[in-house]
Amino acid sequence: MRLLFTSMLLLLLLPATEMKRPGKAKALKGARLKLTRDRVRGVGRYGRSGPTSNCSELTESGEFFVDCHGRRFTSIPNSKTWSQEPKHLLLARNRIKVLHDGAFFGYQSLTSLDLQQNQISLVEDGAFHGLTQLTTLLLQHNRLGTLSEEALIPMPNLRYLRLYDNPWNCLCTMDSLIRTLQVPSNRNLGNHARCAKPIKLKNWKLKQVDPELLCKESNSTGEPHGDGTDPTDPAEPSPIRSKLDATTLCHTYLFPQIRMDCSNRGLTEVPTGIPHDAVHVDLSNNSIRNLKTRDFQGARSLRTLNLSKNYMEHIDRGSLSGLLHLRELDLSDNSLHFVQYGVLEDLYFLLKLKLGGNPWVCNYSIHYMVYWLRLHSGVRHSGLQCHSPPQHTGETVEEYVHSYNRECPKDRQQSRGDQDETDPELWNTAMEAQGEVEELEPSHLRMPQKYQIIRLS
Repeated sequence: MRLLFTSMLLLLLLPATEMKRPGKAKALKGARLKLTRDRVRGVGRYGRSGPTSNCSELTESGEFFVDCHGRRFTSIPNSKTWSQEPKHLLLARNRIKVLHDGAFFGYQSLTSLDLQQNQISLVEDGAFHGLTQLTTLLLQHNRLGTLSEEALIPMPNLRYLRLYDNPWNCLCTMDSLIRTLQVPSNRNLGNHARCAKPIKLKNWKLKQVDPELLCKESNSTGEPHGDGTDPTDPAEPSPIRSKLDATTLCHTYLFPQIRMDCSNRGLTEVPTGIPHDAVHVDLSNNSIRNLKTRDFQGARSLRTLNLSKNYMEHIDRGSLSGLLHLRELDLSDNSLHFVQYGVLEDLYFLLKLKLGGNPWVCNYSIHYMVYWLRLHSGVRHSGLQCHSPPQHTGETVEEYVHSYNRECPKDRQQSRGDQDETDPELWNTAMEAQGEVEELEPSHLRMPQKYQIIRLS
Protein backbone atom coordinates (compact mmCIF):
# COMPACT_ATOMS: atom_id res chain seq x y z
CA MET A 1 0.00 0.00 0.00
CA ARG A 2 2.79 2.38 0.93
CA LEU A 3 4.58 1.51 -2.34
CA LEU A 4 1.45 2.37 -4.35
CA PHE A 5 1.05 5.71 -2.58
CA THR A 6 4.73 6.58 -3.27
CA SER A 7 4.31 5.76 -6.98
CA MET A 8 1.26 8.01 -7.34
CA LEU A 9 3.06 10.89 -5.60
CA LEU A 10 6.00 10.58 -8.01
CA LEU A 11 3.65 10.68 -10.97
CA LEU A 12 2.04 13.90 -9.68
CA LEU A 13 5.39 15.62 -9.11
CA LEU A 14 6.88 14.63 -12.49
CA PRO A 15 5.30 17.49 -14.62
CA ALA A 16 6.50 20.12 -12.15
CA THR A 17 9.99 18.63 -12.27
CA GLU A 18 9.96 18.66 -16.08
CA MET A 19 8.98 22.35 -16.08
CA LYS A 20 11.96 23.19 -13.89
CA ARG A 21 14.51 21.59 -16.18
CA PRO A 22 16.97 24.18 -17.53
CA GLY A 23 16.24 23.45 -21.17
CA LYS A 24 12.50 23.76 -20.84
CA ALA A 25 12.72 26.94 -18.75
CA LYS A 26 15.07 28.51 -21.28
CA ALA A 27 12.76 27.61 -24.15
CA LEU A 28 9.76 29.04 -22.32
CA LYS A 29 11.65 32.25 -21.53
CA GLY A 30 12.68 32.54 -25.19
CA ALA A 31 9.08 32.17 -26.33
CA ARG A 32 7.96 34.86 -23.91
CA LEU A 33 10.71 37.21 -25.11
CA LYS A 34 9.70 36.63 -28.73
CA LEU A 35 6.06 37.37 -27.88
CA THR A 36 7.06 40.56 -26.08
CA ARG A 37 9.27 41.58 -28.99
CA ASP A 38 6.42 41.02 -31.43
CA ARG A 39 4.12 43.12 -29.27
CA VAL A 40 6.67 45.94 -29.15
CA ARG A 41 6.94 45.81 -32.91
CA GLY A 42 3.19 45.87 -33.02
CA VAL A 43 3.15 49.21 -31.21
CA GLY A 44 5.36 50.67 -33.91
CA ARG A 45 3.26 49.21 -36.66
CA TYR A 46 -0.21 49.41 -35.22
CA GLY A 47 -0.04 51.64 -32.17
CA ARG A 48 -2.47 51.62 -29.30
CA SER A 49 -4.81 53.84 -31.25
CA GLY A 50 -5.37 51.56 -34.23
CA PRO A 51 -3.48 49.97 -37.11
CA THR A 52 -1.39 52.14 -39.39
CA SER A 53 -2.83 50.08 -42.20
CA ASN A 54 -5.65 52.63 -42.06
CA CYS A 55 -3.19 55.18 -43.41
CA SER A 56 -3.13 55.85 -47.14
CA GLU A 57 0.06 55.32 -49.11
CA LEU A 58 -0.27 57.24 -52.37
CA THR A 59 1.78 58.74 -55.16
CA GLU A 60 0.98 62.24 -56.38
CA SER A 61 2.96 63.94 -59.16
CA GLY A 62 5.60 61.25 -58.82
CA GLU A 63 6.10 61.81 -55.07
CA PHE A 64 5.24 59.18 -52.46
CA PHE A 65 3.23 60.39 -49.46
CA VAL A 66 1.54 58.86 -46.43
CA ASP A 67 -1.77 60.24 -45.16
CA CYS A 68 -2.45 59.36 -41.50
CA HIS A 69 -4.62 62.31 -40.51
CA GLY A 70 -7.34 61.62 -37.96
CA ARG A 71 -6.04 58.18 -36.89
CA ARG A 72 -5.77 58.90 -33.13
CA PHE A 73 -2.02 58.30 -33.03
CA THR A 74 -0.26 59.28 -29.82
CA SER A 75 3.26 58.95 -31.23
CA ILE A 76 5.10 59.06 -34.54
CA PRO A 77 4.79 55.77 -36.49
CA ASN A 78 7.99 53.84 -37.16
CA SER A 79 9.50 54.76 -40.54
CA LYS A 80 9.85 51.05 -41.40
CA THR A 81 6.08 50.75 -41.42
CA TRP A 82 5.77 52.09 -44.95
CA SER A 83 6.58 50.38 -48.24
CA GLN A 84 9.10 53.15 -49.04
CA GLU A 85 10.40 56.36 -47.50
CA PRO A 86 7.72 59.03 -47.85
CA LYS A 87 8.34 62.52 -49.19
CA HIS A 88 5.29 63.85 -47.37
CA LEU A 89 3.88 62.71 -44.03
CA LEU A 90 0.41 63.86 -42.97
CA LEU A 91 -0.26 63.41 -39.23
CA ALA A 92 -2.83 66.14 -38.69
CA ARG A 93 -5.78 65.68 -36.31
CA ASN A 94 -4.17 63.04 -34.09
CA ARG A 95 -3.44 62.92 -30.33
CA ILE A 96 0.31 63.46 -30.22
CA LYS A 97 1.36 65.44 -27.13
CA VAL A 98 5.17 65.34 -27.13
CA LEU A 99 7.78 65.16 -29.90
CA HIS A 100 10.72 63.31 -28.35
CA ASP A 101 14.37 63.36 -29.43
CA GLY A 102 14.82 61.31 -32.58
CA ALA A 103 11.08 61.06 -33.18
CA PHE A 104 11.61 61.15 -36.95
CA PHE A 105 14.53 58.75 -37.21
CA GLY A 106 14.39 57.09 -40.64
CA TYR A 107 12.40 59.89 -42.29
CA GLN A 108 15.41 61.53 -43.95
CA SER A 109 13.59 61.94 -47.28
CA LEU A 110 10.72 64.04 -45.90
CA THR A 111 10.13 67.39 -47.57
CA SER A 112 6.83 68.23 -45.83
CA LEU A 113 5.49 67.30 -42.40
CA ASP A 114 1.95 68.12 -41.25
CA LEU A 115 1.45 67.98 -37.45
CA GLN A 116 -1.37 70.50 -37.11
CA GLN A 117 -4.43 69.90 -34.89
CA ASN A 118 -2.68 67.62 -32.41
CA GLN A 119 -2.14 68.27 -28.69
CA ILE A 120 1.61 68.99 -28.89
CA SER A 121 2.82 70.98 -25.89
CA LEU A 122 6.52 70.02 -25.94
CA VAL A 123 9.08 69.69 -28.73
CA GLU A 124 12.45 68.41 -27.51
CA ASP A 125 15.53 69.95 -29.12
CA GLY A 126 16.45 66.81 -31.08
CA ALA A 127 12.94 65.94 -32.24
CA PHE A 128 13.56 66.92 -35.87
CA HIS A 129 17.06 65.49 -36.08
CA GLY A 130 17.82 64.10 -39.54
CA LEU A 131 15.15 66.09 -41.44
CA THR A 132 17.72 67.86 -43.61
CA GLN A 133 15.43 67.84 -46.68
CA LEU A 134 12.36 69.24 -44.93
CA THR A 135 11.01 72.45 -46.48
CA THR A 136 7.52 72.65 -44.90
CA LEU A 137 6.58 72.12 -41.26
CA LEU A 138 3.02 72.67 -40.01
CA LEU A 139 2.63 73.02 -36.23
CA GLN A 140 -0.41 75.30 -36.09
CA HIS A 141 -3.45 74.55 -33.90
CA ASN A 142 -1.49 72.85 -31.10
CA ARG A 143 -0.66 73.67 -27.45
CA LEU A 144 2.87 74.96 -27.71
CA GLY A 145 3.82 77.67 -25.24
CA THR A 146 7.51 77.77 -26.03
CA LEU A 147 9.91 76.48 -28.66
CA SER A 148 13.67 76.75 -28.87
CA GLU A 149 15.62 77.76 -31.93
CA GLU A 150 17.65 74.59 -31.31
CA ALA A 151 14.69 72.52 -32.51
CA LEU A 152 14.88 74.17 -35.95
CA ILE A 153 18.64 73.81 -36.52
CA PRO A 154 18.42 70.23 -37.94
CA MET A 155 16.23 71.61 -40.79
CA PRO A 156 18.51 73.89 -42.86
CA ASN A 157 16.15 73.86 -45.87
CA LEU A 158 13.03 74.87 -43.94
CA ARG A 159 11.10 77.49 -45.94
CA TYR A 160 7.56 77.35 -44.58
CA LEU A 161 6.81 77.12 -40.85
CA ARG A 162 3.32 77.62 -39.45
CA LEU A 163 2.98 78.25 -35.73
CA TYR A 164 -0.27 80.20 -35.30
CA ASP A 165 -3.07 79.20 -32.94
CA ASN A 166 -0.67 78.10 -30.21
CA PRO A 167 -0.65 79.69 -26.71
CA TRP A 168 2.83 81.25 -27.03
CA ASN A 169 4.29 82.51 -23.76
CA CYS A 170 6.43 85.44 -24.89
CA LEU A 171 9.11 85.41 -22.22
CA CYS A 172 12.89 84.96 -22.18
CA THR A 173 12.73 81.31 -23.29
CA MET A 174 11.28 82.48 -26.63
CA ASP A 175 14.10 84.95 -27.31
CA SER A 176 16.09 82.77 -29.75
CA LEU A 177 13.04 81.61 -31.70
CA ILE A 178 11.64 85.12 -32.13
CA ARG A 179 15.01 86.43 -33.31
CA THR A 180 15.14 83.62 -35.87
CA LEU A 181 11.63 84.36 -37.14
CA GLN A 182 12.49 88.03 -37.56
CA VAL A 183 15.45 87.42 -39.86
CA PRO A 184 14.37 89.02 -43.21
CA SER A 185 15.19 85.89 -45.22
CA ASN A 186 12.78 83.89 -43.02
CA ARG A 187 9.74 85.79 -44.24
CA ASN A 188 7.62 82.59 -44.42
CA LEU A 189 8.50 81.29 -40.97
CA GLY A 190 6.02 81.86 -38.16
CA ASN A 191 3.70 84.31 -39.91
CA HIS A 192 0.44 85.05 -38.01
CA ALA A 193 1.70 83.44 -34.75
CA ARG A 194 0.76 85.61 -31.73
CA CYS A 195 1.61 85.82 -28.06
CA ALA A 196 -1.00 84.53 -25.62
CA LYS A 197 0.80 85.93 -22.56
CA PRO A 198 2.01 87.94 -20.73
CA ILE A 199 -1.05 90.16 -20.89
CA LYS A 200 0.78 93.24 -22.12
CA LEU A 201 2.01 91.31 -25.16
CA LYS A 202 -1.19 89.41 -25.81
CA ASN A 203 -2.11 89.25 -29.50
CA TRP A 204 1.22 90.73 -30.57
CA LYS A 205 2.66 88.89 -33.55
CA LEU A 206 5.92 87.08 -32.82
CA LYS A 207 7.36 88.85 -35.84
CA GLN A 208 6.67 92.24 -34.19
CA VAL A 209 7.76 91.60 -30.60
CA ASP A 210 11.00 93.33 -29.57
CA PRO A 211 13.31 90.49 -28.43
CA GLU A 212 15.11 92.89 -26.09
CA LEU A 213 11.98 93.14 -23.95
CA LEU A 214 11.42 89.44 -23.45
CA CYS A 215 13.86 88.88 -20.60
CA LYS A 216 12.94 91.98 -18.60
CA GLU A 217 10.36 90.02 -16.66
CA SER A 218 13.02 87.62 -15.35
CA ASN A 219 14.72 87.87 -12.00
CA SER A 220 18.41 87.48 -11.31
CA THR A 221 18.17 83.71 -11.49
CA GLY A 222 16.60 83.86 -14.88
CA GLU A 223 13.21 82.64 -13.69
CA PRO A 224 10.13 84.64 -14.67
CA HIS A 225 8.06 86.28 -11.96
CA GLY A 226 4.93 84.23 -11.61
CA ASP A 227 3.21 84.05 -14.96
CA GLY A 228 5.44 86.75 -16.37
CA THR A 229 2.91 89.54 -16.07
CA ASP A 230 3.32 92.87 -14.38
CA PRO A 231 0.20 93.63 -12.32
CA THR A 232 0.90 97.35 -12.59
CA ASP A 233 0.71 97.27 -16.39
CA PRO A 234 -2.80 97.79 -17.68
CA ALA A 235 -3.97 95.12 -20.08
CA GLU A 236 -3.96 96.43 -23.61
CA PRO A 237 -7.06 95.74 -25.68
CA SER A 238 -6.78 93.14 -28.39
CA PRO A 239 -6.32 94.55 -31.88
CA ILE A 240 -9.60 94.97 -33.75
CA ARG A 241 -9.69 93.23 -37.07
CA SER A 242 -12.34 94.32 -39.55
CA LYS A 243 -12.55 90.90 -41.16
CA LEU A 244 -11.38 87.43 -40.24
CA ASP A 245 -8.41 86.01 -42.08
CA ALA A 246 -8.83 82.59 -43.68
CA THR A 247 -5.21 81.57 -43.01
CA THR A 248 -5.52 81.71 -39.22
CA LEU A 249 -9.18 80.80 -38.99
CA CYS A 250 -9.36 77.74 -41.24
CA HIS A 251 -7.53 74.44 -41.17
CA THR A 252 -5.25 74.42 -44.19
CA TYR A 253 -3.87 71.17 -45.60
CA LEU A 254 -1.10 71.60 -48.15
CA PHE A 255 -0.61 68.18 -49.70
CA PRO A 256 -1.44 66.75 -52.19
CA GLN A 257 -3.52 69.87 -53.00
CA ILE A 258 -4.19 72.92 -50.89
CA ARG A 259 -7.47 72.34 -49.07
CA MET A 260 -9.05 74.79 -46.62
CA ASP A 261 -11.57 73.56 -44.06
CA CYS A 262 -13.52 76.60 -42.82
CA SER A 263 -16.63 74.67 -41.78
CA ASN A 264 -18.34 75.14 -38.40
CA ARG A 265 -16.42 78.35 -37.61
CA GLY A 266 -19.41 80.63 -36.90
CA LEU A 267 -18.65 82.78 -39.94
CA THR A 268 -21.11 85.44 -41.06
CA GLU A 269 -19.13 86.30 -44.19
CA VAL A 270 -16.46 84.82 -46.39
CA PRO A 271 -13.05 85.37 -44.73
CA THR A 272 -10.29 87.21 -46.53
CA GLY A 273 -6.94 85.79 -47.50
CA ILE A 274 -7.97 82.61 -49.33
CA PRO A 275 -4.69 81.67 -51.07
CA HIS A 276 -4.53 82.01 -54.84
CA ASP A 277 -3.46 78.37 -55.10
CA ALA A 278 -6.20 76.91 -52.87
CA VAL A 279 -7.94 74.09 -54.72
CA HIS A 280 -10.71 73.06 -52.30
CA VAL A 281 -12.55 75.39 -49.88
CA ASP A 282 -15.23 74.20 -47.45
CA LEU A 283 -17.37 76.99 -45.91
CA SER A 284 -20.29 74.79 -44.92
CA ASN A 285 -22.20 74.92 -41.63
CA ASN A 286 -21.69 78.64 -41.01
CA SER A 287 -24.01 81.67 -40.91
CA ILE A 288 -23.13 83.38 -44.18
CA ARG A 289 -26.13 85.29 -45.57
CA ASN A 290 -24.68 86.99 -48.65
CA LEU A 291 -21.92 86.41 -51.14
CA LYS A 292 -20.37 89.74 -52.03
CA THR A 293 -18.43 90.92 -55.02
CA ARG A 294 -14.75 89.98 -54.76
CA ASP A 295 -15.32 87.47 -51.93
CA PHE A 296 -13.25 84.99 -53.93
CA GLN A 297 -11.05 87.48 -55.70
CA GLY A 298 -7.67 85.93 -56.31
CA ALA A 299 -8.79 82.35 -55.60
CA ARG A 300 -8.31 81.50 -59.25
CA SER A 301 -7.31 77.86 -58.70
CA LEU A 302 -10.50 76.73 -56.94
CA ARG A 303 -11.88 73.40 -58.13
CA THR A 304 -14.50 72.76 -55.43
CA LEU A 305 -16.43 75.26 -53.29
CA ASN A 306 -18.81 74.11 -50.56
CA LEU A 307 -21.26 76.77 -49.29
CA SER A 308 -23.95 74.39 -48.04
CA LYS A 309 -25.85 74.75 -44.75
CA ASN A 310 -25.53 78.50 -44.38
CA TYR A 311 -28.32 81.11 -44.35
CA MET A 312 -27.54 82.49 -47.78
CA GLU A 313 -30.27 84.69 -49.24
CA HIS A 314 -28.43 86.61 -51.95
CA ILE A 315 -25.47 86.17 -54.29
CA ASP A 316 -24.00 89.32 -55.82
CA ARG A 317 -23.42 89.22 -59.54
CA GLY A 318 -19.62 89.41 -59.30
CA SER A 319 -19.13 87.16 -56.29
CA LEU A 320 -18.09 84.10 -58.34
CA SER A 321 -16.31 85.99 -61.10
CA GLY A 322 -12.88 84.67 -61.99
CA LEU A 323 -13.54 81.10 -60.82
CA LEU A 324 -12.87 79.78 -64.29
CA HIS A 325 -11.59 76.39 -63.10
CA LEU A 326 -14.38 75.59 -60.63
CA ARG A 327 -15.67 72.04 -61.09
CA GLU A 328 -18.06 71.60 -58.16
CA LEU A 329 -20.29 74.15 -56.41
CA ASP A 330 -22.51 73.23 -53.46
CA LEU A 331 -25.25 75.77 -52.64
CA SER A 332 -27.61 73.31 -50.94
CA ASP A 333 -29.51 73.93 -47.70
CA ASN A 334 -29.57 77.71 -47.84
CA SER A 335 -32.31 80.35 -48.16
CA LEU A 336 -32.02 81.16 -51.85
CA HIS A 337 -35.19 82.12 -53.76
CA PHE A 338 -33.43 82.61 -57.10
CA VAL A 339 -30.02 83.34 -58.61
CA GLN A 340 -29.85 86.66 -60.37
CA TYR A 341 -28.75 87.05 -63.95
CA GLY A 342 -24.98 86.87 -64.52
CA VAL A 343 -23.92 85.11 -61.30
CA LEU A 344 -22.85 81.90 -63.05
CA GLU A 345 -21.35 83.38 -66.19
CA ASP A 346 -17.67 82.69 -65.34
CA LEU A 347 -18.21 79.04 -64.42
CA TYR A 348 -17.26 77.71 -67.85
CA PHE A 349 -16.01 74.31 -66.65
CA LEU A 350 -18.50 73.56 -63.88
CA LEU A 351 -19.44 69.87 -63.76
CA LYS A 352 -21.52 69.52 -60.60
CA LEU A 353 -24.02 71.90 -58.99
CA LYS A 354 -25.96 71.09 -55.79
CA LEU A 355 -29.08 73.22 -55.24
CA GLY A 356 -31.35 71.18 -52.94
CA GLY A 357 -32.81 72.47 -49.68
CA ASN A 358 -33.47 76.02 -50.93
CA PRO A 359 -36.94 77.66 -51.03
CA TRP A 360 -36.88 78.30 -54.79
CA VAL A 361 -39.66 80.65 -55.91
CA CYS A 362 -41.02 79.76 -59.33
CA ASN A 363 -41.61 83.10 -60.99
CA TYR A 364 -39.84 84.89 -63.80
CA SER A 365 -36.69 85.41 -61.68
CA ILE A 366 -35.92 81.69 -61.69
CA HIS A 367 -35.72 81.48 -65.50
CA TYR A 368 -32.07 82.52 -65.64
CA MET A 369 -30.98 79.41 -63.75
CA VAL A 370 -32.88 77.10 -66.09
CA TYR A 371 -31.64 78.79 -69.26
CA TRP A 372 -28.05 78.72 -67.98
CA LEU A 373 -28.32 74.99 -67.25
CA ARG A 374 -29.73 74.38 -70.74
CA LEU A 375 -26.73 76.14 -72.26
CA HIS A 376 -24.37 74.11 -70.05
CA SER A 377 -25.75 70.63 -70.59
CA GLY A 378 -22.64 68.98 -69.12
CA VAL A 379 -23.44 70.29 -65.62
CA ARG A 380 -24.98 67.64 -63.38
CA HIS A 381 -27.37 69.44 -61.05
CA SER A 382 -29.77 68.39 -58.32
CA GLY A 383 -32.40 69.89 -56.03
CA LEU A 384 -33.88 72.59 -58.29
CA GLN A 385 -37.51 72.27 -57.18
CA CYS A 386 -40.28 74.82 -56.70
CA HIS A 387 -41.06 75.69 -53.09
CA SER A 388 -43.60 78.42 -53.89
CA PRO A 389 -46.12 79.64 -55.06
CA PRO A 390 -48.50 76.89 -53.89
CA GLN A 391 -49.74 76.00 -57.39
CA HIS A 392 -46.21 74.98 -58.37
CA THR A 393 -44.95 73.49 -55.09
CA GLY A 394 -43.25 70.18 -55.71
CA GLU A 395 -42.67 70.75 -59.42
CA THR A 396 -39.19 70.86 -60.80
CA VAL A 397 -38.19 74.32 -61.94
CA GLU A 398 -37.69 72.96 -65.46
CA GLU A 399 -41.33 71.80 -65.51
CA TYR A 400 -42.48 75.20 -64.33
CA VAL A 401 -40.53 77.07 -66.99
CA HIS A 402 -41.81 74.71 -69.68
CA SER A 403 -45.42 75.24 -68.62
CA TYR A 404 -44.84 78.99 -68.38
CA ASN A 405 -43.63 79.15 -71.96
CA ARG A 406 -46.47 76.93 -73.16
CA GLU A 407 -49.23 78.92 -71.47
CA CYS A 408 -47.84 82.43 -71.93
CA PRO A 409 -49.63 83.26 -75.28
CA LYS A 410 -52.94 81.99 -73.87
CA ASP A 411 -52.50 84.18 -70.82
CA ARG A 412 -51.96 87.23 -73.02
CA GLN A 413 -55.09 86.47 -75.00
CA GLN A 414 -57.24 86.04 -71.91
CA SER A 415 -55.98 89.32 -70.51
CA ARG A 416 -57.87 91.18 -73.26
CA GLY A 417 -61.22 92.51 -72.06
CA ASP A 418 -62.90 92.57 -75.47
CA GLN A 419 -63.65 89.09 -76.74
CA ASP A 420 -63.71 90.38 -80.31
CA GLU A 421 -60.04 91.28 -80.07
CA THR A 422 -59.20 87.68 -79.27
CA ASP A 423 -61.05 86.36 -82.29
CA PRO A 424 -58.44 85.42 -84.92
CA GLU A 425 -61.00 85.92 -87.70
CA LEU A 426 -61.06 89.68 -87.03
CA TRP A 427 -57.25 90.07 -86.96
CA ASN A 428 -55.49 91.78 -89.85
CA THR A 429 -58.75 93.28 -91.17
CA ALA A 430 -58.98 96.93 -92.21
CA MET A 431 -61.03 97.71 -89.13
CA GLU A 432 -58.38 96.11 -86.92
CA ALA A 433 -55.57 98.02 -88.61
CA GLN A 434 -57.51 101.28 -88.34
CA GLY A 435 -58.06 100.66 -84.64
CA GLU A 436 -54.36 100.07 -84.10
CA VAL A 437 -53.44 103.25 -85.96
CA GLU A 438 -55.82 105.30 -83.85
CA GLU A 439 -54.31 103.75 -80.72
CA LEU A 440 -50.73 104.43 -81.79
CA GLU A 441 -51.01 108.06 -82.94
CA PRO A 442 -52.78 111.14 -81.57
CA SER A 443 -55.55 112.50 -83.80
CA HIS A 444 -53.64 115.58 -84.99
CA LEU A 445 -50.82 113.38 -86.34
CA ARG A 446 -52.95 110.78 -88.03
CA MET A 447 -52.17 110.18 -91.68
CA PRO A 448 -54.05 108.21 -94.27
CA GLN A 449 -53.42 104.49 -93.81
CA LYS A 450 -49.95 103.80 -95.17
CA TYR A 451 -48.91 100.81 -93.08
CA GLN A 452 -50.48 97.57 -91.87
CA ILE A 453 -50.52 96.15 -88.37
CA ILE A 454 -50.00 92.37 -88.20
CA ARG A 455 -50.72 90.60 -84.91
CA LEU A 456 -49.12 87.30 -84.14
CA SER A 457 -50.70 84.72 -81.88
